[in-house]
Amino acid sequence: MLYWLMKRVFLGPVLHLFFRPTVEGAENIPATGGALLASNHLAVADSFFLPLKLRRRVTFPAKLEYFTQPGLKGKLKKWFFTGMGQIPIDRSSGSAAQAALDTGIRLLREGHLLGIYPEGTRSPDGRLYKGKTGMARMVLEAGVPVVPVAMFDTDKVNPIGSKMWKPHKVHIKIGKPLDFSRYYGLAGDRFVERSITDEIMYTLMELSGQEYVDIYAAKAKELMGMASTGPLVPRQASPAEVDRVSETKAG
Repeated sequence: MLYWLMKRVFLGPVLHLFFRPTVEGAENIPATGGALLASNHLAVADSFFLPLKLRRRVTFPAKLEYFTQPGLKGKLKKWFFTGMGQIPIDRSSGSAAQAALDTGIRLLREGHLLGIYPEGTRSPDGRLYKGKTGMARMVLEAGVPVVPVAMFDTDKVNPIGSKMWKPHKVHIKIGKPLDFSRYYGLAGDRFVERSITDEIMYTLMELSGQEYVDIYAAKAKELMGMASTGPLVPRQASPAEVDRVSETKAG
């Protein structure tokens, strides 16, 4: 009840008024049954706009810290994130990470839409970073399709480090579901899980138009934190540029 009140009464109308979100490809969301929504991650705001434009409820894992802060502010934050359909996930240890996977698998098997950010954290510079294989494990264990989702301009609404959101139009593009049933029964095979993850990330790259960087976003943030001016993460060559270089060498 709280989720639908937040979406339709308290928060939803405000988001529609100031950010005019639009969605393309909503028909690609399965009408029933479990599915994993794999999205690029530009801002905290991503988790608010995607559920706003879908008829079905979406559940997102969220940092445990959002639910455990003491005092009145902490209680309000817990109420708010719970109302937005988010569930607390502890990622502080290996056993906690496994518990997070188990929770995701359970939700998918129960028929929920589960939103996942394969990069594991927000992009530090608007580029698309290497995906983590945990989502592939969930897909194989639960036997569900993957629906790719590209968020546009949420980083302009909610830039990293900002406390106030800025009015800006937001767009969401939803791709056709990806079927990985050919890999069912192979959960735990790291090569299979990496292959699935890379296929999903390639689809997200095409859907979003983002430049892809083949390192984890967390590592990129670490490198950027070490740099006094500008990022240390090199720009990745596009497939077209690679082809031109190859042709030049061959000539």
